[in-house]
Amino acid sequence: MRFDPRKWQGVAVVIGGLAVAGVALRVVEAPAWRELRAREPAWQLAPLEGALGQGLTVGLLGGFRALVADLLWIRAHGSWEKRDLPPTQTLLKVVTAVDPRSLYFWLNGSRIIGYDMPNWRIVAEGGYHAVPAARQRAIDAEQARVALEMLETARRFHPGRAALDIEIANVHLNRRKDNVTAAEYYRLASGREDAPFYAARIYAELLRREGRLAEAHAWLVELYPTLPRARNRTLAQVLAGGGTAARIEAREIDLAMADVVLQRIRELEEELAMPAAQRFVEPGVGGS
Repeated sequence: MRFDPRKWQGVAVVIGGLAVAGVALRVVEAPAWRELRAREPAWQLAPLEGALGQGLTVGLLGGFRALVADLLWIRAHGSWEKRDLPPTQTLLKVVTAVDPRSLYFWLNGSRIIGYDMPNWRIVAEGGYHAVPAARQRAIDAEQARVALEMLETARRFHPGRAALDIEIANVHLNRRKDNVTAAEYYRLASGREDAPFYAARIYAELLRREGRLAEAHAWLVELYPTLPRARNRTLAQVLAGGGTAARIEAREIDLAMADVVLQRIRELEEELAMPAAQRFVEPGVGGS
């Protein structure tokens, strides 16, 4: 068999790229692990700016940033599976420093910090049956703060993304039990270009929970006419039109849940004992 160097050029490029990425990964990881060893056994996500500058990362990795970030994420996942908090939190910080362009890293990293790590810490201190409730709340608050700091940093790299506003809202709602702040972030998310329909509905629900019924009603009344609706058609009839456009329309109608919004409007009108003359009239109904 004759040796054809052209057949091996591609293999050589791949091997060379992996070698460069491996060297880069070791160079990036080294200062991070030194920082970790210097700070252990601290539980918080310690800042690594002094050990790993963004400018250094960009200059060092070049086109291999995404690859190195993926490899670091795999390592972080391995530590996560072991519930090994210090290396997990350090690697999450390094991953987002190496490649802040991936929204996935920010969102899932913050969830690990805000939801998983409190559980790890409580178990490490003896478990839920042994750790006092006040201490559990303190741990939740500490990890929520770190998660929120991570998400706020992400907003600098991904301005205007509804997903980050919603994630911040979820931390306030589920971890800090702060309906008011959560509501404001859902309201902010609802105004983004990439906002999911549910953000506006949750904002109204949180207003309702806080007893701000009139505000919730006014919000939903303003929202309802903007939602895609079947307009005297069922989703089956919409889909019967066939083609991609019909499927997209049907999905938008399904996600918008205009019928649910209208139902909530009616429920609020009952709770407010609103006179018939002041109640919302659906466009196209009742002569409007």
